[in-house]
Amino acid sequence: MTRRKDSRTTRLPVPAGELPPFTPVPRQCARHDGWTPERQIAFIEALADTGSVAAACKAVDMSTVGAYHLRRQPGAESFRKAWLAALQLGVARVEDVVMDRALNGVEEPLYSYGKLIGTRTRYNDRLLMFILRNRASDRFAEGKPKAMNAVDKMEAERLKKQWRAEWEAEHGIRHVSAAEVRASIDRKVEEVRHRCEREHAAKWAMLGEETRAAWAHYAALRDADLAAADAASRETLTRNPGPFTEAVPPGPRVPLPEPEPRTVWRLTDEGW
Repeated sequence: MTRRKDSRTTRLPVPAGELPPFTPVPRQCARHDGWTPERQIAFIEALADTGSVAAACKAVDMSTVGAYHLRRQPGAESFRKAWLAALQLGVARVEDVVMDRALNGVEEPLYSYGKLIGTRTRYNDRLLMFILRNRASDRFAEGKPKAMNAVDKMEAERLKKQWRAEWEAEHGIRHVSAAEVRASIDRKVEEVRHRCEREHAAKWAMLGEETRAAWAHYAALRDADLAAADAASRETLTRNPGPFTEAVPPGPRVPLPEPEPRTVWRLTDEGW
């Protein structure tokens, strides 16, 4: 049985005229296993086929480090231009392959108990929608801009601010600064304080002389009790310093009664 070649990995020959002619990078030593002019041309062609530097280096049996080193050498201007042209051509070919897969699908083998029984064509709807949204964004982008660059984003932000300012001017909306907000809050707090003072003065004026005297006597007793309690707490902290020391009332300490011995045990008791 002949093995069918997979179209996803088969390299297509580069048509003549698609790659610009370039001058190979001159080398100091002519080595058969180095970057010879023939190998440089083959590398550029493979790069145009695959669009991958690693795949192109593997095709010519060279390392990617050596390829980038060759690109930085003096006299490699023409080689660098050919490199960029090959990458662009490789990306275009990748787009063609993706379009072909989206339209015609991918043929996959079918196995049953380890034996090949046939093939089927699998279609990728998500890949098809991705292509439609990027190549026909005006009809398939769901009304959202796609692939906006930095300039487009800055322009969109500028237009958004401009339209917002026009709408606020049309509806008479004015922006208020943080200082104005704080001043407004202070004014409202001051108004509430003055209103409470007026209400307190009005209620005090309604009280009689006997009620006022009783209130003054209550206030004096209250202040005396609070001062005494504060002094007692300070004296307790002085005798028993410590952040978590509790105040102990004066007098002898009474020992706590010991618990009675248990005679009944349950299954839920610890140690049973």
